[in-house]
Amino acid sequence: MSETKDKTTGDDDKKPLRLSRPGKLELKKTVETGQVKQSFSHGRSKMVTVEVRKKRTYAPDSGGKMAVVSDHPDPLTGGGAQAEVEAIEAQDDSNLTKQERETRAKALVDARERAEEEARLVEEEAARLAAMPEPEPEPEPEPEPEPEVKAEAEVKDKTKAPEADPKAAPPAEDEARTKRSASKRKEKEDSRKTPSRPRGEKRRRSGKLTISSALSNGDGEERQRSLASVKRSREKEKQQQQQARAAGKKIVRAVVVPETITVQELANRMAERGVDVIRELMKLGVMATINQLIDADTAELVVTEFGHTIQRVTEGDVELGLGGGVDEDANLTSRAPVVTVMGHVDHGKTSLLDALRATDIASGEAGGITQHIGAYQVKMASGDRITFIDTPGHAAFTDMRARGARVTDIVVLVVAADDSVMPQTIEAIHHAKAAEVPIIVAINKCDKPDADATRVRTELLQHEVVVEEMGGDVLTVEVSAKERTGLDKLEEAILLQAELLDLKANPARVAEGVVIEAKVVQGRGSVATVLVQHGTLRLGDIFVAGGEWGRVRALIDDHGNNVETVEPGTPVEILGLNGTPDAGDEVVVVEDETRAREVTEYRQHKKRELKTASTARGTLEQMFERIQEGVAQELPVVIKADVHGSLEAIQAAFSKLATDEVKARVLHGAVGGINESDVVLAQASGGFIIGFNVRANAQARDLAKRDGVDIRYYSIIYDVTDDMHKALSGMLAPTIKENLLGYAQIREVFAVSKVGKVAGCMVTEGMVRRGAKVRLVRDDVVIHEGDLSQLKRFKDDAKEVKEGMECGMSFANYDDIKEGDMIECFEIEEVAREL
Repeated sequence: MSETKDKTTGDDDKKPLRLSRPGKLELKKTVETGQVKQSFSHGRSKMVTVEVRKKRTYAPDSGGKMAVVSDHPDPLTGGGAQAEVEAIEAQDDSNLTKQERETRAKALVDARERAEEEARLVEEEAARLAAMPEPEPEPEPEPEPEPEVKAEAEVKDKTKAPEADPKAAPPAEDEARTKRSASKRKEKEDSRKTPSRPRGEKRRRSGKLTISSALSNGDGEERQRSLASVKRSREKEKQQQQQARAAGKKIVRAVVVPETITVQELANRMAERGVDVIRELMKLGVMATINQLIDADTAELVVTEFGHTIQRVTEGDVELGLGGGVDEDANLTSRAPVVTVMGHVDHGKTSLLDALRATDIASGEAGGITQHIGAYQVKMASGDRITFIDTPGHAAFTDMRARGARVTDIVVLVVAADDSVMPQTIEAIHHAKAAEVPIIVAINKCDKPDADATRVRTELLQHEVVVEEMGGDVLTVEVSAKERTGLDKLEEAILLQAELLDLKANPARVAEGVVIEAKVVQGRGSVATVLVQHGTLRLGDIFVAGGEWGRVRALIDDHGNNVETVEPGTPVEILGLNGTPDAGDEVVVVEDETRAREVTEYRQHKKRELKTASTARGTLEQMFERIQEGVAQELPVVIKADVHGSLEAIQAAFSKLATDEVKARVLHGAVGGINESDVVLAQASGGFIIGFNVRANAQARDLAKRDGVDIRYYSIIYDVTDDMHKALSGMLAPTIKENLLGYAQIREVFAVSKVGKVAGCMVTEGMVRRGAKVRLVRDDVVIHEGDLSQLKRFKDDAKEVKEGMECGMSFANYDDIKEGDMIECFEIEEVAREL
């Protein structure tokens, strides 16, 4: 039971304002306090003090006096707004100003609107209560005293505010309040009887249990296996394995083997010891450590030897679905042809392209030769567009030239009329034939006096290039890049060949292309020149380029203008790469960053694994062969270039300079400027740094000067290969050359104290020189080879003794000389070798 004692701090709300003892003006507090006695089990009880704070609002009543009104009148009881309307209407406005009258009128309008809204709510609530069905009489439970006291307190508190204004609570609304209290009490009793089901909780199964309902959940989906069932099956499998192991029976496992796997991981998957796996590999002739990678074929042999079954999987499944499929003919539209200009160095390829573009690019190339691929699009007078790819003609750029032939539709073979067919011309012909693309021969420099176009056509026959003038199908055009003659005929020949090829692409599919060149630009990051082959590339697209990915932040055409979309057959520079891709890498647009990260991580992982596998020990036979041949001397070098194509050409040139004795070992090759890490790497390995069209920053220069690291800058590839050729030649062991000086015959042997035996000789041929090498020949057999320690003529030392003269000679650390022996005198000369 609970006992309640109520008291009110404010005795009378109508008392006038007065000052308290400290002299402060304050209002009486509207706080009602009371005490509630709570009873607990075992006779325990507790007195709890309860405070009820109320807010009082005063408004003039009908008599014009201020009276307490409810701040938030009950919309069901009404009377709040209506009382306010009556109070405002009862006020005398004779003594009010114009502004006060306007304010009073506005307040009256607002009060009437609120009164109408309250009346509407009362009518709706009354209609709702009238429409409710009468509840069935049920035996009410014995009321608890505590809620009854609280309910009385609540009723008292609610009815207290309207008592201040007798017009606020009409008798007609008491019945509505009584009905509402009864409905609330009934809802509370119903909630005590049956607890409500939480929202979202599934209902318990009811009705007949069938096989389909037992095998599925409530949503009709197939029921999943429970966690307890999975645990039981695993425990059962573990017990079976233990029993088989105890019985000595071999457990056959299905071993999943990827493309490359470490020896330790393979042993773990077979549940075998790593030592046993290494022993089996040695039987197969493979020398491997526990952490070394082996390929899938070797792992398959090991797994088979241990009696297990192998399941080969590939991680390349992540690349499935990249790009679009086969396009339908209805979606294809014509695109610009991609033309690659090839030919020997200094035959005028870039100058011819300059004449077509009406620009001067060759003057910007170091030494007048093209160092990297340039991609340009030319608009003809007829409105047709042609995309040109300019490739270097130097022999070092073979890989770059081959890459240009793989992405092109037509090859324009530039041959100088005064030089005819040269080595790189033949190589370009082979690349074009390997790519199976048509060739158009442009005979350049026809303005020179010694030009001979017929000679060019005749020499092309030796390489299976039959021109039209000689009954073949290869077009030839005589042009002059310097005089700008024959260019219109070359354009017509290109467009004619493109029309025969019927080049089309689908611009509405996912964009695909190929990286022509990639470089690092300060302030812009990694920049890639991409030739779009399929689809349309747009700003904001997420793409994958080889082992790198990025989001297209900017698209720059060959004229330096920013564009928003790029159609098939158009070259463009892309900004927004996370790293620098390799030239020749494929570019594919993907749907989101997650897919891009998955593809790039797989490709980078595969690249690292292949690099690690290439540096493995190999078989025992290979290891013994390297030991017998001796270790080749290596020249460590760090290469930094402006573009990836130049870096690739330098590395290829270095590999061609390598021999069995000396070779250049590229410690690190990358695109970009020279930094401190490059200097540290070169200093640790005792090498030097090559900067091709790049420079070192201030920190790298200071560090290189302090550590004594040589940094060499180049802009022409000829100079790089020449210096490396000289450096490698200097590392070669010199050639030993023997120069025969003469012969001497021992006539008599003298024994000299503190010196030993001295041979008295007669020079029979040539001359004998002090400090030279000698051989002692007895009966045509060389019995000693050493140095000549002393040479005397009578009692004086002599530098050399010529033919027909006598002399005395003694050998260093050798005394076994006899009369009649022959002495052969010679010198050794070291001759420097070259690669």
